[in-house]
Amino acid sequence: MTASPVSSYPPRRRPLSLALALVFAGLPSAWAQSEATSPESKVLAPVIVSDTREQAAPPATTLGPQELAPLRAATADTASLLRKVPGVTLYGAGGASSLPAIRGLADERLRLQVDGMDLLSACPNHMNPAFSYLAPSQVETIQVWTGVTPVSVGGDAIGGAIVVETPKPRFAAPGQGTLVTGEAGTYYRSNGDGFGVHGAATIAGEQVSVRYLGAYAKANNYSAGGDFKDFTATGRLGHTLARDEVGSTSYELSNHLVGFALKNGAHLVDASVAIQNVADQLYPNQRMDMLDNDSKLFNLRYLGQFGWGSLDGRVYHQSVDHFMDFGKDKRYWYGSASGGPTAPNGKPCSPIDKTCAAGMPMNTESKTTGAKLTANIALGERDVLRVGGEYQHYTLDDWWPPSGAGMWPGTFWNIKNGERDRAGLFGEWETKLNDRWMALAGVRYEHVTTDADPVHGYADTNGMAPMWNYQKRDADAFNARDRKRTDDNLDFTALTRYTLDETREFELGFARKVRSPSLYERYPWSTWAMAAVMNNFVGDGNGYIGNPDLEPEKAYTLSAMIDWHSADRQWGLRFSPYLSYVDDYIDAVQWDAKNNVPAARLARNKFVVLRYENQSARLYGFDLSGKMPLARTGLGSFGFEGVLSYTNGENRDTGDELYNIVPWRAMLTLTHQLAGWSNALDWELVSSKDDVSDVRNEIKTPGYGLLHLRASHAWKDVRVDLGVENLFDKLYYLPTGGAYVGQGTTMNITAVPWGIAVPGMGRSFYAAINVKF
Repeated sequence: MTASPVSSYPPRRRPLSLALALVFAGLPSAWAQSEATSPESKVLAPVIVSDTREQAAPPATTLGPQELAPLRAATADTASLLRKVPGVTLYGAGGASSLPAIRGLADERLRLQVDGMDLLSACPNHMNPAFSYLAPSQVETIQVWTGVTPVSVGGDAIGGAIVVETPKPRFAAPGQGTLVTGEAGTYYRSNGDGFGVHGAATIAGEQVSVRYLGAYAKANNYSAGGDFKDFTATGRLGHTLARDEVGSTSYELSNHLVGFALKNGAHLVDASVAIQNVADQLYPNQRMDMLDNDSKLFNLRYLGQFGWGSLDGRVYHQSVDHFMDFGKDKRYWYGSASGGPTAPNGKPCSPIDKTCAAGMPMNTESKTTGAKLTANIALGERDVLRVGGEYQHYTLDDWWPPSGAGMWPGTFWNIKNGERDRAGLFGEWETKLNDRWMALAGVRYEHVTTDADPVHGYADTNGMAPMWNYQKRDADAFNARDRKRTDDNLDFTALTRYTLDETREFELGFARKVRSPSLYERYPWSTWAMAAVMNNFVGDGNGYIGNPDLEPEKAYTLSAMIDWHSADRQWGLRFSPYLSYVDDYIDAVQWDAKNNVPAARLARNKFVVLRYENQSARLYGFDLSGKMPLARTGLGSFGFEGVLSYTNGENRDTGDELYNIVPWRAMLTLTHQLAGWSNALDWELVSSKDDVSDVRNEIKTPGYGLLHLRASHAWKDVRVDLGVENLFDKLYYLPTGGAYVGQGTTMNITAVPWGIAVPGMGRSFYAAINVKF
């Protein structure tokens, strides 16, 4: 039976379509699709104005179902679906929780949305970022704004925006009875024995639709392309790792979503409940591991079409229970010189023995409640006004129960009753000035307040020489001050596009974007190295102290685009330069815990403790992408596609380099199509990272080149994917993977070796199959 998706509401006609196409077989190209694109590969705007008068849409790179299919063939990491989008890199993390970065700005500096919801990390290591709450198989579309982001897309961010959507509810066509449809699939990856299964099903009538999405994934530690370390110990008796095994890279997790939707004419109500359980996810660049993460998420949406335009409203709520401790590859018992479960006096260790500790349990609970309302109003033949508002209330408790040794006798409160409230209003005007010019301008105001209650450490003491920990001093100072902060933030954007003819387009945009600090940037209070290293969401192995006096970051960005392509878009070239200045950029300074002041001189080639401070930054670079057909023969069609990106980031106050910046990156692809087969050879190139953050003692990484092979065949209801990544099993290091602290005595800041970057995965064969019904 034919299905009638909810997106079949009358769309705007967009002769100047700004939705960016993707190269076939999964590599994003960087030019707009024509109106002739098939309905399956076209991604409609999240809010669709009902009248058919011509309007352009805010520019975004769009990944649709066809483009996403080969990318998710053998991964549990939803963020990794972005790895070929021009301007996007990934911060390494757990196997299912990498953090996207756009043009040098990452994590909470970006607007990250899942089905219209802004989900926040509830972890001092950001182990549960927004995109970790759904599996790649549950993603239907992704939209990425790398340049100037319209105010209607997001606020409280200084970088771009990424909007991920799960499949929309589907309904039976009129007179077709009951619609029953679904799919099921599985994959296997040889390196790390990774595998996953997923399924989806819908049963619907013309007005009622019920859907289910589910996924499960599990993997062991992966192996690098060679020995990257000269030790095998993990800190646990009898447990060692091979010199090429990347410790703390295993994971096991499941995701489930149930949705119920009602449609009446041009009105839709859609409710869904999503549940996630992470049994464990270990981290090679963090000193702790996620040993449990339970999320419950409720999302209710109303979408209506009217004669004047459309109305989109949403309310949502998420609760997260998060638990961390040391995983299997990190030392668990502390207090015994031998590393075994006995104290120095020979007696068995236990939590009631002050001479030793059983792990370091860390608990986090958060609740997020949000509401959004957006109206798209057609003002005339050429104009659309978008207005809206949103509210978000976020609460956070982060506490560490006593476990013995120095973590005794009380509970350590890292953040107690933390709150972050955000309310925003925006207005945006979009116009088609004539057949060649379009313009977009918008203003957004946000009111953000943060606060936290008084705290205390494990003990109301400062320790003793030589093991000073300053828990009493730091807690007393934190509790004595006013901790509430209020920010009034103003964003504005302006963008114009000129179409010279059917082969040349030009775009220029400017934006002022503001982001208020997070709770984890303002409120972690302890200068004790052991506590500080547990607060780190950039994976550099260092410890971090919060700063309640941080000001919001303010970014001023100029972005341009030159798009040259054939009239039929069979070949094309797009060049996108950009420049950003950021006032009050939240960077860090090394900290002298004894005197509680900035360090007099930089400590080099070691892990250190840092405190967040406002400074200033400058970023610039460009993205270049292109494609062209090569030949059409009896052996099939051959083509070439490529992406080249350059980024430079500098702290203007200190002259230091910004952290986790990859200067040069390229992906060159030879494509081949024959009958139902779609094949590709990818050559991934990354330059050496020699300009690094000195204040963080960031580790330099050498350049590398990797070859990947992939092939897929699609029948009507069956798709098969085969491939091999890192074909020649090359040893390489991830330039944004952080410092390797995946095994050993990780609680002690100096007990793990400094200077080892996290290596990438060695050669891995994969296979995947997906069946629709």
